[in-house]
Amino acid sequence: MQPLSGLDASFLYLETPTSHMHVGGVAVLEGSLKFEEFRDLLASRIHLSPKMRQRLIQVPLSIDYPYWADDPNFDINLHLQHLALPQPGAWRQLRDLASSIFSKPLDRSRPLWEFTFVEGLDNIPQVPAGSVAIIGKIHHAAVDGVAGADLLALLFDLTPEPRKVKPPEPFKPAPLPNEITVATQSAINFAKKPLKLPSILKDTVSATLKAGFLTRVQNIDLPAVPFTAPATPLNGIISAQRKWNAAILSLERVKVLKNIMGTTLNDVMLAICSGALRRYLLDKDKLPHKPLVAMVPISVRAPGDEEKTGNQISSMLVQLATHIEDPLERLETVHENAIRGKMYQGAIGARTLAKMAEVVPFGLANQATRLYSRFQVAEMHNPIFNVVITNVPGPQFPLYMNGRKLLAHMGMAPIIDGMGLIITIFSYNGLITVSPTSDANTMPDMDVF
Repeated sequence: MQPLSGLDASFLYLETPTSHMHVGGVAVLEGSLKFEEFRDLLASRIHLSPKMRQRLIQVPLSIDYPYWADDPNFDINLHLQHLALPQPGAWRQLRDLASSIFSKPLDRSRPLWEFTFVEGLDNIPQVPAGSVAIIGKIHHAAVDGVAGADLLALLFDLTPEPRKVKPPEPFKPAPLPNEITVATQSAINFAKKPLKLPSILKDTVSATLKAGFLTRVQNIDLPAVPFTAPATPLNGIISAQRKWNAAILSLERVKVLKNIMGTTLNDVMLAICSGALRRYLLDKDKLPHKPLVAMVPISVRAPGDEEKTGNQISSMLVQLATHIEDPLERLETVHENAIRGKMYQGAIGARTLAKMAEVVPFGLANQATRLYSRFQVAEMHNPIFNVVITNVPGPQFPLYMNGRKLLAHMGMAPIIDGMGLIITIFSYNGLITVSPTSDANTMPDMDVF
């Protein structure tokens, strides 16, 4: 029985009937992989990630975060679907199918993941006819973006010849804890929470002093501040129906621009997203005079954390310079804004925010989130930020599944009321995929974004 961290648990209490807190993606594979091959491969390697066979155990009265425990009724077939892409098997059909799958929440009574195996990719440019796609979902309470990429690696090999994996032993789940055990452990953890406050307060005061030093002594402008982002159509009340899409760019071309301009790869991708947002809102006559603000997640995994799943992330706020017409000037401004965001994020300390989550009572946070959604509070204040842009680096060499090459992987991430657009960037084998996720209320015309 393993407790969730406060940060992991936050993705449970953020979940509402319209905000589903799973992350996911669409992997496109070259060649005619069979569903049975995929199922057998997954079954032979699933033991390498124990959380794939664990379910949540809720705590009485929600006085503590839930726990992970082995699922005694685990059945891999309950987590797999096998579908054929509707004719003509083009990108539009794959995009719409993925949007439909991402619209459905995961079942909390089971391990929080599922894969849909899709045949019939027959009319997608640069994808051989007869190829397949695998659409995956796993709850954000279980993984962050980096850990999700690591889980993806379990299914793939570095060569067309599958690597040899030690056969799994028969699954013998530990007995589910009884209510007395769960209640006792939860009460102990609940009693310990006040003991964490002095350390958190110390870190918070230290972070405040460091931020003040940057502002007053080093005369560095503050980055974007929460709740000062301009109002846009992207920041209203969302629906449960997801809208998902993706575009594929050349990593080499992005690197050339990065080198010419003296910026980072992430700066270029932020500027590309900024340009797309500017054009989209201009076309609707909804572009605000103030620049849009992006929340950019940052991994805080330390050396040696590679084997851990769960969430180890912080974030920074970056003004996207959407008020600037010239694309090169916009990139330079985004670069400067990102530097300021990183400096203040470093001053605060990435792990300070994660520590704060550890002292929030789960039941209180869960109820507060539901009331926020029910009473549509997101429409009563300025947006905290306008959009989330997350960049996860992947391997720059080809991966294979049972001899079939992975052509592309496109990500997906959750949205909430007041934050109706998230853009997931993933680099793999010389390509960068840019995948926006929104909903039918916020961006019904996702195909023109």
